[in-house]
Amino acid sequence: MPGFDRLPFPEMKTSDAQINRAYRIAMGDLIGNVRPFQDGLLESPQPVLLAGLDYDTPWTRDASINVWNGLSLLWPDVAWNTLLSVLERRDKQLYIGGQYWDAMIWAVGAWSYYLHTGDREFLSMAFDAVKNSLSYFESEEFDADIGLFRGPAVYGDGVAAYPDRYSPGNTSSILDWVKANPEKKVERGFGIPMKTLSTNCVYAEAYHIAGLMSREYGVDADPLYEKRLKQLAASIEKTFWNPQSGTFNYLVDSDGVCDYQEGLGHAFAILFGLASDEQAVSVLSRQHSTAAGIPCVWPSFPRYTTLGGYGRHSGTVWPFISGFWGEAALQHGRVDLFEREFKLLTDNLNRSGQCAEIYHPDTGDVYGGLQESGTGSHGLDWVSCTRQSWTATAYLRILLNCLFGLRLSPQGITFSPVLPGSVDRAQIGGIRYRGCNIDLMVEGSGGRVIEFRRNGTQTSPYLPADLQGEQHIQIQLSY
Repeated sequence: MPGFDRLPFPEMKTSDAQINRAYRIAMGDLIGNVRPFQDGLLESPQPVLLAGLDYDTPWTRDASINVWNGLSLLWPDVAWNTLLSVLERRDKQLYIGGQYWDAMIWAVGAWSYYLHTGDREFLSMAFDAVKNSLSYFESEEFDADIGLFRGPAVYGDGVAAYPDRYSPGNTSSILDWVKANPEKKVERGFGIPMKTLSTNCVYAEAYHIAGLMSREYGVDADPLYEKRLKQLAASIEKTFWNPQSGTFNYLVDSDGVCDYQEGLGHAFAILFGLASDEQAVSVLSRQHSTAAGIPCVWPSFPRYTTLGGYGRHSGTVWPFISGFWGEAALQHGRVDLFEREFKLLTDNLNRSGQCAEIYHPDTGDVYGGLQESGTGSHGLDWVSCTRQSWTATAYLRILLNCLFGLRLSPQGITFSPVLPGSVDRAQIGGIRYRGCNIDLMVEGSGGRVIEFRRNGTQTSPYLPADLQGEQHIQIQLSY
Protein backbone atom coordinates (compact mmCIF):
# COMPACT_ATOMS: atom_id res chain seq x y z
CA MET A 1 0.00 0.00 0.00
CA PRO A 2 1.38 3.43 -0.88
CA GLY A 3 2.67 5.54 1.95
CA PHE A 4 1.38 8.95 2.95
CA ASP A 5 3.25 11.86 4.39
CA ARG A 6 1.82 15.23 3.37
CA LEU A 7 -0.75 17.02 1.23
CA PRO A 8 0.90 19.28 -1.31
CA PHE A 9 -1.24 22.21 -2.36
CA PRO A 10 -0.97 22.59 -6.16
CA GLU A 11 -0.67 26.28 -6.88
CA MET A 12 -3.21 27.50 -9.42
CA LYS A 13 -3.59 31.07 -10.62
CA THR A 14 -5.45 32.73 -13.46
CA SER A 15 -6.02 36.30 -14.57
CA ASP A 16 -9.51 36.09 -13.01
CA ALA A 17 -9.48 36.78 -9.26
CA GLN A 18 -12.87 35.11 -8.71
CA ILE A 19 -11.64 31.83 -10.20
CA ASN A 20 -8.53 32.01 -8.03
CA ARG A 21 -10.61 32.52 -4.90
CA ALA A 22 -13.03 29.72 -5.77
CA TYR A 23 -10.08 27.36 -6.29
CA ARG A 24 -8.69 28.20 -2.85
CA ILE A 25 -12.12 27.58 -1.33
CA ALA A 26 -12.32 24.20 -3.06
CA MET A 27 -8.82 23.12 -2.09
CA GLY A 28 -9.35 24.22 1.51
CA ASP A 29 -12.50 22.14 1.76
CA LEU A 30 -10.76 19.13 0.22
CA ILE A 31 -7.80 19.30 2.58
CA GLY A 32 -10.16 19.63 5.54
CA ASN A 33 -12.02 16.48 4.49
CA VAL A 34 -8.95 14.22 4.39
CA ARG A 35 -9.15 12.20 7.61
CA PRO A 36 -7.90 8.83 8.94
CA PHE A 37 -10.43 6.08 8.20
CA GLN A 38 -10.54 2.29 8.24
CA ASP A 39 -13.00 0.13 6.34
CA GLY A 40 -13.15 -2.08 3.30
CA LEU A 41 -9.69 -3.33 2.38
CA LEU A 42 -7.86 -0.88 4.63
CA GLU A 43 -6.25 -2.88 7.43
CA SER A 44 -5.51 0.18 9.56
CA PRO A 45 -6.66 3.81 9.62
CA GLN A 46 -5.35 5.62 6.55
CA PRO A 47 -5.99 9.10 5.14
CA VAL A 48 -9.04 9.07 2.86
CA LEU A 49 -11.23 11.80 1.42
CA LEU A 50 -14.53 11.84 3.30
CA ALA A 51 -17.69 12.83 1.44
CA GLY A 52 -17.87 16.15 3.29
CA LEU A 53 -17.65 17.92 6.61
CA ASP A 54 -20.95 16.37 7.72
CA TYR A 55 -19.88 12.82 6.85
CA ASP A 56 -17.61 10.33 8.58
CA THR A 57 -17.24 7.98 5.60
CA PRO A 58 -16.15 8.35 1.94
CA TRP A 59 -19.35 6.81 0.37
CA THR A 60 -18.85 4.72 -2.75
CA ARG A 61 -20.32 7.11 -5.33
CA ASP A 62 -18.64 10.15 -3.79
CA ALA A 63 -15.29 8.37 -3.52
CA SER A 64 -15.46 7.26 -7.15
CA ILE A 65 -16.52 10.64 -8.51
CA ASN A 66 -13.86 12.46 -6.49
CA VAL A 67 -11.10 10.26 -7.90
CA TRP A 68 -12.57 10.57 -11.40
CA ASN A 69 -12.58 14.35 -10.99
CA GLY A 70 -8.82 14.39 -10.48
CA LEU A 71 -8.08 13.54 -6.85
CA SER A 72 -5.27 11.16 -7.83
CA LEU A 73 -3.54 13.90 -9.85
CA LEU A 74 -3.25 15.80 -6.57
CA TRP A 75 -2.91 13.13 -3.88
CA PRO A 76 -2.58 9.62 -5.35
CA ASP A 77 -2.06 8.01 -1.94
CA VAL A 78 -5.32 9.48 -0.64
CA ALA A 79 -7.12 8.38 -3.82
CA TRP A 80 -5.78 4.82 -3.43
CA ASN A 81 -6.94 4.61 0.19
CA THR A 82 -10.32 6.11 -0.63
CA LEU A 83 -11.05 3.61 -3.42
CA LEU A 84 -9.93 0.64 -1.30
CA SER A 85 -12.04 1.75 1.65
CA VAL A 86 -15.31 1.03 -0.21
CA LEU A 87 -14.38 -2.45 -1.48
CA GLU A 88 -15.35 -5.61 0.36
CA ARG A 89 -14.55 -9.32 0.32
CA ARG A 90 -17.35 -11.88 0.14
CA ASP A 91 -16.54 -15.57 -0.16
CA LYS A 92 -12.91 -14.65 -0.85
CA GLN A 93 -13.96 -12.52 -3.84
CA LEU A 94 -13.65 -8.74 -4.24
CA TYR A 95 -16.80 -6.67 -4.72
CA ILE A 96 -17.73 -3.02 -4.74
CA GLY A 97 -19.59 -2.02 -1.60
CA GLY A 98 -22.01 0.79 -0.84
CA GLN A 99 -25.56 1.52 -1.97
CA TYR A 100 -26.27 -1.06 -4.61
CA TRP A 101 -27.77 0.71 -7.60
CA ASP A 102 -24.91 3.02 -8.60
CA ALA A 103 -22.00 1.12 -7.04
CA MET A 104 -20.60 0.41 -10.51
CA ILE A 105 -19.49 4.03 -10.80
CA TRP A 106 -16.50 2.78 -8.81
CA ALA A 107 -15.23 1.34 -12.10
CA VAL A 108 -15.02 4.85 -13.55
CA GLY A 109 -13.05 6.13 -10.58
CA ALA A 110 -10.78 3.09 -10.62
CA TRP A 111 -9.98 3.46 -14.32
CA SER A 112 -9.22 7.14 -13.81
CA TYR A 113 -6.87 6.26 -10.96
CA TYR A 114 -5.02 3.88 -13.26
CA LEU A 115 -4.76 6.46 -16.04
CA HIS A 116 -3.43 9.00 -13.55
CA THR A 117 -0.90 6.73 -11.85
CA GLY A 118 -0.15 3.75 -14.12
CA ASP A 119 -0.42 1.49 -11.04
CA ARG A 120 -0.70 -2.04 -12.46
CA GLU A 121 -1.00 -3.66 -9.04
CA PHE A 122 -4.12 -1.61 -8.50
CA LEU A 123 -5.39 -2.40 -12.01
CA SER A 124 -5.30 -6.14 -11.31
CA MET A 125 -7.30 -5.73 -8.11
CA ALA A 126 -9.72 -3.26 -9.71
CA PHE A 127 -10.43 -5.59 -12.63
CA ASP A 128 -11.39 -8.37 -10.22
CA ALA A 129 -13.73 -6.09 -8.29
CA VAL A 130 -15.34 -4.73 -11.46
CA LYS A 131 -15.95 -8.06 -13.20
CA ASN A 132 -17.23 -9.72 -10.00
CA SER A 133 -19.57 -6.84 -9.27
CA LEU A 134 -20.91 -6.70 -12.81
CA SER A 135 -21.70 -10.42 -12.66
CA TYR A 136 -23.45 -9.97 -9.32
CA PHE A 137 -25.63 -7.06 -10.46
CA GLU A 138 -26.45 -8.83 -13.72
CA SER A 139 -27.91 -11.68 -11.69
CA GLU A 140 -29.69 -9.43 -9.20
CA GLU A 141 -30.83 -6.23 -10.94
CA PHE A 142 -30.85 -6.75 -14.71
CA ASP A 143 -34.30 -6.84 -16.31
CA ALA A 144 -33.86 -8.95 -19.43
CA ASP A 145 -37.35 -8.11 -20.70
CA ILE A 146 -36.44 -4.46 -21.24
CA GLY A 147 -32.65 -4.83 -21.37
CA LEU A 148 -31.93 -2.37 -18.52
CA PHE A 149 -30.74 -2.41 -14.94
CA ARG A 150 -33.18 -1.62 -12.16
CA GLY A 151 -32.41 0.97 -9.51
CA PRO A 152 -32.76 4.62 -8.53
CA ALA A 153 -30.80 7.42 -10.17
CA VAL A 154 -27.14 7.97 -9.38
CA TYR A 155 -26.97 9.86 -6.04
CA GLY A 156 -30.81 9.83 -5.84
CA ASP A 157 -31.17 8.14 -2.46
CA GLY A 158 -33.83 10.64 -1.37
CA VAL A 159 -37.49 10.37 -2.38
CA ALA A 160 -37.46 14.02 -3.54
CA ALA A 161 -35.83 12.73 -6.73
CA TYR A 162 -38.94 10.80 -7.77
CA PRO A 163 -42.62 11.07 -8.69
CA ASP A 164 -45.31 10.71 -6.04
CA ARG A 165 -45.61 6.95 -6.54
CA TYR A 166 -42.13 6.58 -5.03
CA SER A 167 -42.81 8.73 -1.98
CA PRO A 168 -44.49 6.82 0.88
CA GLY A 169 -44.92 10.16 2.63
CA ASN A 170 -43.24 9.30 5.93
CA THR A 171 -39.64 8.66 4.95
CA SER A 172 -36.85 10.37 3.05
CA SER A 173 -35.10 7.21 1.85
CA ILE A 174 -35.97 5.62 -1.47
CA LEU A 175 -34.83 2.30 0.02
CA ASP A 176 -37.92 2.32 2.27
CA TRP A 177 -40.20 2.13 -0.76
CA VAL A 178 -39.90 -1.67 -0.81
CA LYS A 179 -41.27 -2.05 2.72
CA ALA A 180 -44.11 0.37 1.98
CA ASN A 181 -45.04 -1.33 -1.32
CA PRO A 182 -44.61 -5.09 -0.90
CA GLU A 183 -47.17 -5.82 -3.60
CA LYS A 184 -45.11 -3.87 -6.19
CA LYS A 185 -41.73 -5.18 -5.11
CA VAL A 186 -39.69 -7.02 -7.73
CA GLU A 187 -38.91 -10.48 -6.42
CA ARG A 188 -35.31 -10.61 -7.63
CA GLY A 189 -32.72 -8.19 -6.25
CA PHE A 190 -33.52 -5.38 -3.86
CA GLY A 191 -36.98 -4.90 -5.30
CA ILE A 192 -37.21 -1.31 -6.58
CA PRO A 193 -38.66 -1.60 -10.11
CA MET A 194 -37.63 1.72 -11.68
CA LYS A 195 -34.98 1.98 -14.38
CA THR A 196 -33.23 5.34 -14.57
CA LEU A 197 -31.12 7.09 -17.19
CA SER A 198 -28.02 7.96 -15.16
CA THR A 199 -27.68 4.54 -13.53
CA ASN A 200 -27.94 2.68 -16.85
CA CYS A 201 -25.39 5.08 -18.34
CA VAL A 202 -23.02 4.11 -15.52
CA TYR A 203 -23.53 0.40 -16.18
CA ALA A 204 -22.77 0.97 -19.86
CA GLU A 205 -19.55 2.77 -18.99
CA ALA A 206 -18.65 0.00 -16.53
CA TYR A 207 -18.87 -2.53 -19.39
CA HIS A 208 -16.68 -0.25 -21.50
CA ILE A 209 -14.11 0.06 -18.72
CA ALA A 210 -14.14 -3.68 -18.01
CA GLY A 211 -13.10 -4.22 -21.62
CA LEU A 212 -10.38 -1.57 -21.35
CA MET A 213 -9.11 -3.07 -18.11
CA SER A 214 -8.94 -6.59 -19.52
CA ARG A 215 -6.97 -5.33 -22.52
CA GLU A 216 -4.63 -3.20 -20.41
CA TYR A 217 -4.22 -6.03 -17.93
CA GLY A 218 -2.40 -7.99 -20.63
CA VAL A 219 -5.11 -10.24 -22.02
CA ASP A 220 -7.37 -9.97 -25.04
CA ALA A 221 -10.36 -7.78 -24.29
CA ASP A 222 -13.31 -9.97 -23.34
CA PRO A 223 -15.77 -9.66 -26.27
CA LEU A 224 -18.60 -10.26 -23.81
CA TYR A 225 -18.13 -6.77 -22.36
CA GLU A 226 -18.29 -5.12 -25.78
CA LYS A 227 -21.37 -7.18 -26.67
CA ARG A 228 -23.18 -6.23 -23.49
CA LEU A 229 -22.17 -2.59 -23.85
CA LYS A 230 -23.74 -2.49 -27.32
CA GLN A 231 -26.88 -4.24 -26.11
CA LEU A 232 -27.28 -1.90 -23.14
CA ALA A 233 -26.58 1.19 -25.25
CA ALA A 234 -29.30 0.09 -27.68
CA SER A 235 -31.75 -0.43 -24.81
CA ILE A 236 -30.92 3.00 -23.37
CA GLU A 237 -31.66 4.66 -26.70
CA LYS A 238 -34.83 2.63 -27.31
CA THR A 239 -36.29 3.20 -23.86
CA PHE A 240 -35.08 6.64 -22.83
CA TRP A 241 -34.67 8.67 -26.03
CA ASN A 242 -37.70 10.90 -26.59
CA PRO A 243 -37.78 12.20 -30.17
CA GLN A 244 -40.73 14.48 -29.38
CA SER A 245 -38.87 16.39 -26.68
CA GLY A 246 -35.40 15.95 -28.18
CA THR A 247 -34.13 14.82 -24.78
CA PHE A 248 -33.77 11.58 -22.82
CA ASN A 249 -36.53 10.51 -20.46
CA TYR A 250 -35.65 10.24 -16.79
CA LEU A 251 -37.10 6.92 -15.61
CA VAL A 252 -39.43 4.11 -16.60
CA ASP A 253 -41.33 1.41 -14.72
CA SER A 254 -44.50 -0.63 -15.08
CA ASP A 255 -46.58 2.44 -14.21
CA GLY A 256 -45.19 4.49 -17.07
CA VAL A 257 -42.51 6.97 -18.07
CA CYS A 258 -41.27 10.12 -16.33
CA ASP A 259 -40.09 12.45 -19.09
CA TYR A 260 -38.48 14.99 -16.75
CA GLN A 261 -34.93 16.10 -17.54
CA GLU A 262 -32.20 14.46 -15.44
CA GLY A 263 -29.16 16.71 -15.59
CA LEU A 264 -26.69 14.03 -14.53
CA GLY A 265 -28.20 11.48 -16.89
CA HIS A 266 -27.92 13.91 -19.79
CA ALA A 267 -24.30 14.69 -18.92
CA PHE A 268 -23.39 11.01 -18.63
CA ALA A 269 -25.13 10.09 -21.89
CA ILE A 270 -22.96 12.66 -23.66
CA LEU A 271 -19.69 12.04 -21.80
CA PHE A 272 -19.95 8.24 -22.20
CA GLY A 273 -20.74 8.47 -25.91
CA LEU A 274 -24.22 6.96 -25.50
CA ALA A 275 -25.86 9.95 -27.17
CA SER A 276 -25.26 10.29 -30.89
CA ASP A 277 -23.83 13.59 -32.11
CA GLU A 278 -27.29 14.63 -33.23
CA GLN A 279 -28.83 13.66 -29.88
CA ALA A 280 -26.09 15.46 -27.95
CA VAL A 281 -26.67 18.66 -29.91
CA SER A 282 -30.40 18.37 -29.21
CA VAL A 283 -29.94 17.72 -25.48
CA LEU A 284 -27.48 20.58 -25.10
CA SER A 285 -29.92 23.01 -26.72
CA ARG A 286 -32.97 21.78 -24.77
CA GLN A 287 -31.66 21.05 -21.27
CA HIS A 288 -33.22 23.52 -18.85
CA SER A 289 -30.83 25.72 -16.91
CA THR A 290 -31.65 27.86 -13.89
CA ALA A 291 -30.22 31.17 -12.75
CA ALA A 292 -27.73 29.23 -10.58
CA GLY A 293 -26.85 26.41 -12.97
CA ILE A 294 -28.10 23.11 -14.31
CA PRO A 295 -30.75 21.53 -12.04
CA CYS A 296 -30.45 17.92 -10.93
CA VAL A 297 -33.96 17.09 -12.18
CA TRP A 298 -36.34 19.47 -13.98
CA PRO A 299 -39.01 20.38 -13.26
CA SER A 300 -39.34 19.80 -9.55
CA PHE A 301 -42.30 17.69 -8.48
CA PRO A 302 -45.61 19.45 -7.71
CA ARG A 303 -45.73 18.25 -4.10
CA TYR A 304 -42.83 20.65 -3.48
CA THR A 305 -43.50 23.49 -5.93
CA THR A 306 -47.04 23.99 -4.60
CA LEU A 307 -45.38 24.87 -1.28
CA GLY A 308 -43.22 27.48 -2.96
CA GLY A 309 -39.98 25.50 -2.91
CA TYR A 310 -37.99 22.86 -4.73
CA GLY A 311 -37.37 19.21 -3.96
CA ARG A 312 -34.08 18.37 -2.34
CA HIS A 313 -33.28 16.13 -5.31
CA SER A 314 -35.40 17.86 -7.96
CA GLY A 315 -35.17 21.44 -9.16
CA THR A 316 -32.12 22.26 -7.05
CA VAL A 317 -28.54 22.81 -8.22
CA TRP A 318 -26.06 20.15 -7.13
CA PRO A 319 -22.64 21.51 -8.16
CA PHE A 320 -21.07 18.10 -8.77
CA ILE A 321 -23.45 17.82 -11.73
CA SER A 322 -22.30 21.23 -12.97
CA GLY A 323 -18.78 19.88 -13.43
CA PHE A 324 -19.97 17.05 -15.67
CA TRP A 325 -22.37 19.27 -17.61
CA GLY A 326 -19.72 21.91 -18.30
CA GLU A 327 -17.38 19.28 -19.72
CA ALA A 328 -20.16 17.62 -21.74
CA ALA A 329 -21.03 20.98 -23.30
CA LEU A 330 -17.42 21.70 -24.18
CA GLN A 331 -17.00 18.23 -25.67
CA HIS A 332 -19.58 19.14 -28.31
CA GLY A 333 -18.42 22.66 -29.01
CA ARG A 334 -20.89 24.52 -26.80
CA VAL A 335 -18.29 26.87 -25.33
CA ASP A 336 -21.11 29.23 -24.34
CA LEU A 337 -22.72 26.61 -22.10
CA PHE A 338 -19.36 25.65 -20.61
CA GLU A 339 -18.51 29.27 -19.83
CA ARG A 340 -21.91 29.88 -18.27
CA GLU A 341 -21.79 26.80 -16.03
CA PHE A 342 -18.18 27.55 -15.04
CA LYS A 343 -19.07 31.13 -14.11
CA LEU A 344 -22.16 30.10 -12.14
CA LEU A 345 -20.20 27.45 -10.24
CA THR A 346 -17.48 30.02 -9.52
CA ASP A 347 -20.08 32.52 -8.33
CA ASN A 348 -21.83 29.98 -6.10
CA LEU A 349 -18.58 29.01 -4.35
CA ASN A 350 -17.54 32.62 -3.86
CA ARG A 351 -20.97 33.67 -2.60
CA SER A 352 -21.18 30.89 -0.01
CA GLY A 353 -17.48 30.83 0.89
CA GLN A 354 -17.57 27.04 0.81
CA CYS A 355 -18.35 24.09 -1.42
CA ALA A 356 -21.94 23.56 -0.35
CA GLU A 357 -23.87 20.42 -1.25
CA ILE A 358 -26.88 22.17 -2.85
CA TYR A 359 -27.79 25.66 -4.06
CA HIS A 360 -31.14 27.33 -4.66
CA PRO A 361 -31.84 27.43 -8.41
CA ASP A 362 -33.20 30.99 -8.38
CA THR A 363 -31.01 32.80 -5.85
CA GLY A 364 -27.83 30.74 -5.78
CA ASP A 365 -28.03 30.68 -1.98
CA VAL A 366 -27.14 27.54 -0.02
CA TYR A 367 -30.39 25.61 0.13
CA GLY A 368 -31.28 22.10 1.32
CA GLY A 369 -34.59 21.81 -0.49
CA LEU A 370 -37.81 20.09 0.51
CA GLN A 371 -38.16 16.39 1.22
CA GLU A 372 -40.25 14.11 3.36
CA SER A 373 -39.16 13.50 6.99
CA GLY A 374 -37.75 17.00 7.29
CA THR A 375 -38.43 19.80 9.74
CA GLY A 376 -40.47 22.99 9.73
CA SER A 377 -44.21 23.58 9.73
CA HIS A 378 -44.87 21.13 6.90
CA GLY A 379 -42.11 18.67 7.88
CA LEU A 380 -40.22 19.01 4.58
CA ASP A 381 -37.37 21.44 5.25
CA TRP A 382 -33.84 20.07 4.87
CA VAL A 383 -30.42 21.67 5.14
CA SER A 384 -27.60 21.56 2.63
CA CYS A 385 -24.54 19.67 3.85
CA THR A 386 -21.40 21.76 4.26
CA ARG A 387 -17.99 21.62 2.59
CA GLN A 388 -18.97 18.78 0.26
CA SER A 389 -16.00 17.07 -1.36
CA TRP A 390 -17.59 16.36 -4.74
CA THR A 391 -18.54 20.01 -5.07
CA ALA A 392 -14.87 20.86 -4.60
CA THR A 393 -13.66 18.22 -7.05
CA ALA A 394 -16.30 19.32 -9.58
CA TYR A 395 -14.48 22.64 -9.63
CA LEU A 396 -11.19 20.80 -9.96
CA ARG A 397 -12.65 18.85 -12.90
CA ILE A 398 -13.71 22.04 -14.69
CA LEU A 399 -10.21 23.42 -14.26
CA LEU A 400 -8.20 20.32 -15.17
CA ASN A 401 -10.35 18.89 -17.97
CA CYS A 402 -11.70 22.09 -19.52
CA LEU A 403 -9.64 25.17 -18.67
CA PHE A 404 -6.31 23.27 -18.85
CA GLY A 405 -7.71 20.65 -21.24
CA LEU A 406 -6.14 17.45 -19.89
CA ARG A 407 -7.26 14.32 -21.79
CA LEU A 408 -5.82 11.09 -20.39
CA SER A 409 -5.41 7.71 -22.05
CA PRO A 410 -3.18 4.70 -21.28
CA GLN A 411 -0.65 6.17 -23.72
CA GLY A 412 -0.40 9.64 -22.18
CA ILE A 413 -2.00 13.09 -21.99
CA THR A 414 -3.21 15.25 -24.84
CA PHE A 415 -3.98 18.91 -24.17
CA SER A 416 -7.02 20.83 -25.45
CA PRO A 417 -7.34 23.85 -23.14
CA VAL A 418 -10.07 26.48 -23.47
CA LEU A 419 -9.79 29.91 -21.86
CA PRO A 420 -13.15 31.62 -21.28
CA GLY A 421 -13.62 35.30 -22.03
CA SER A 422 -12.62 36.46 -18.55
CA VAL A 423 -9.26 34.64 -18.64
CA ASP A 424 -6.17 35.24 -20.79
CA ARG A 425 -3.68 33.40 -18.57
CA ALA A 426 -3.88 30.31 -16.36
CA GLN A 427 -1.17 28.29 -14.66
CA ILE A 428 -1.06 25.35 -12.31
CA GLY A 429 1.89 23.58 -10.70
CA GLY A 430 2.39 20.34 -8.85
CA ILE A 431 0.22 18.01 -10.92
CA ARG A 432 1.44 14.48 -10.19
CA TYR A 433 1.11 12.31 -13.31
CA ARG A 434 2.78 8.88 -13.11
CA GLY A 435 6.52 9.60 -13.02
CA CYS A 436 6.13 13.31 -13.74
CA ASN A 437 5.51 16.53 -11.92
CA ILE A 438 3.78 18.91 -14.28
CA ASP A 439 3.81 22.70 -14.26
CA LEU A 440 1.42 24.05 -16.89
CA MET A 441 0.94 27.57 -18.28
CA VAL A 442 -1.81 28.47 -20.77
CA GLU A 443 -2.00 31.92 -22.36
CA GLY A 444 -4.06 33.60 -25.05
CA SER A 445 -7.76 33.21 -25.79
CA GLY A 446 -10.11 30.67 -27.30
CA GLY A 447 -9.34 26.99 -27.72
CA ARG A 448 -7.00 26.52 -30.68
CA VAL A 449 -3.47 25.50 -29.72
CA ILE A 450 -1.01 27.46 -31.85
CA GLU A 451 2.12 26.67 -29.83
CA PHE A 452 3.01 23.91 -27.37
CA ARG A 453 6.38 23.83 -25.60
CA ARG A 454 7.62 21.17 -23.22
CA ASN A 455 10.74 22.09 -21.26
CA GLY A 456 11.40 24.83 -23.79
CA THR A 457 11.12 22.65 -26.90
CA GLN A 458 8.24 23.13 -29.32
CA THR A 459 6.37 19.90 -29.94
CA SER A 460 2.86 18.49 -30.41
CA PRO A 461 0.38 18.91 -27.50
CA TYR A 462 1.06 15.51 -26.02
CA LEU A 463 2.80 14.04 -22.97
CA PRO A 464 3.77 10.33 -23.22
CA ALA A 465 2.90 8.17 -20.23
CA ASP A 466 6.49 6.93 -19.79
CA LEU A 467 8.10 10.35 -19.27
CA GLN A 468 9.83 11.02 -15.96
CA GLY A 469 10.79 14.07 -13.96
CA GLU A 470 9.82 17.73 -14.12
CA GLN A 471 7.75 18.78 -17.12
CA HIS A 472 7.28 22.50 -17.75
CA ILE A 473 4.58 23.03 -20.36
CA GLN A 474 3.64 26.30 -22.07
CA ILE A 475 0.61 26.51 -24.34
CA GLN A 476 -0.42 29.46 -26.51
CA LEU A 477 -4.05 29.65 -27.62
CA SER A 478 -5.96 31.56 -30.23
CA TYR A 479 -9.43 31.56 -31.76
